[in-house]
Amino acid sequence: MRLRILFVTSLLLLIVACTPTTPTPTPVPPTETPVPATETPLPTDTAVPPTETPVPPTETAVPPTETPVPPSDTPVPPTDTAVPPTETLEPTDTQSDFIPFDEFLQSVRDASFDDYAQRDGAEVRDADAFEEMRQHILTMYDGVEQVSTFVVDGQYFDCITVESQPSLRLQDLELVRDAPQNTIFSDEGVEGEAPGEPEALESPLLLGQTDPYGNPISCDDGTIPMARITLEVMTRFATLDAFFGKDVDGSGEYPQEEQLPEGDNPDHMYAAARQNVRNFGGNSWLNLWNPNVPGDRDFSLSQQWYAGGEGDGLQTVEGGWQLYHKKYGDDRARLFIFYTADNYDKKKCYNLDCAAFVQTNNHWYLGGPWTNYSSTGGTQWGFEMQWKYFRGNWWLFLRGPGAYEAVGYYPGTLYGSGQLSRSASEITYGGEVTGRDTMPAMGSGAFSDQGWQRAAFQHTIFYIPRDEDDGVGVWADLFEIEPNPDCYTIDITPASRGGSWGTYIFFGGPGGDDCG
Repeated sequence: MRLRILFVTSLLLLIVACTPTTPTPTPVPPTETPVPATETPLPTDTAVPPTETPVPPTETAVPPTETPVPPSDTPVPPTDTAVPPTETLEPTDTQSDFIPFDEFLQSVRDASFDDYAQRDGAEVRDADAFEEMRQHILTMYDGVEQVSTFVVDGQYFDCITVESQPSLRLQDLELVRDAPQNTIFSDEGVEGEAPGEPEALESPLLLGQTDPYGNPISCDDGTIPMARITLEVMTRFATLDAFFGKDVDGSGEYPQEEQLPEGDNPDHMYAAARQNVRNFGGNSWLNLWNPNVPGDRDFSLSQQWYAGGEGDGLQTVEGGWQLYHKKYGDDRARLFIFYTADNYDKKKCYNLDCAAFVQTNNHWYLGGPWTNYSSTGGTQWGFEMQWKYFRGNWWLFLRGPGAYEAVGYYPGTLYGSGQLSRSASEITYGGEVTGRDTMPAMGSGAFSDQGWQRAAFQHTIFYIPRDEDDGVGVWADLFEIEPNPDCYTIDITPASRGGSWGTYIFFGGPGGDDCG
């Protein structure tokens, strides 16, 4: 029996060994992406060892290779998908011309008169004048702590810490942190109907925008936006004094009340309204335009003046909007302020160009453009401005569609013992232009009698009667200053007929060859 069993077993083993074995097919898991060819193919001459049990199907058919196949539930991205940009990408042509703050300062340290004297638009008088400009920039920025920078229409604004701003350091001042409340107006005595409903502009720094380099157009709390003072701009003027001046030659002029003699064509012309009254500032809502100014050495503006003193002792606080190509480099109206403590002689400057105005607010940029401008027959845009003397300082308030914001102040010490160290004696509102050959347009370029949606205007004009926190203003009782009525005119409406506008003015004109 044992021999029979052995014989049968041997026979079975012989049959199995002689029967060809078909390799078990191995399924490839489904995938949306074809399996790439492997660098190590499966060998075809590998025999399957004898086994008494069938070979089970394998769950993973393809052995690991140098190019692993991604799981089927993770699709492979198309090969033509662009790589998203990252912070480490090389800068584009647009990005590569951005000038960091430290690089800007180093370029000023290294600059020479010959570098700038031959540039287009340069009018710097000589090497001494250039050196005075260069030293002014270095003095202004010595000790300044820059936090960030943004660019608007090619103009750089550096966000610097409030405490390190030049006006505090160079005047040896302590920062006044507690601003007063703005003054409001009363509806008492107001009758009539306003000509229309204009739209208030928001500050561009509150719109959540970014510049061409990806920088936020805004400044963090604890910092202020300071327009970068550059040699490129300064050397468009003959001297540092000219750069500081209201006009391109360093001069300035307060609006004169008397009619000009026949044939007398001055460089400055006005259409304005004034009241001679002791005041501590005042208020108006300024309609914003981009007037035609053909000469890059000339300007056109709409503004407020608060003034006192006579002759060389004339002192002013001023502000509004101004289109001035020589200074700002383009044909867009800009927010501006200006002061003089000596009748436009030596103590004067715009915005933050010298150590004068102390800015405390990070929402508004002095010298910056707006996002919208009025159009004939279209939307009328503008903003509200108020100057307020409070406890020794002239505070600036600005207002868009929201509430008034205190922006900063001119220290009363700028005015020494002059009139503006304690109050002002005149309030003036309206337009001013300068011209050499052809006088530019004022306001919209339309005469005042064209009215709503055609002529420029200011409304809600009142003065502040006392040195006090908050308080109520007094509607202005204005008279006309119209020395060149063939070129520029002004019309005044009192609060008793102004409706919701209170006291208001329309003003302007086209200018032209016969005016200059």
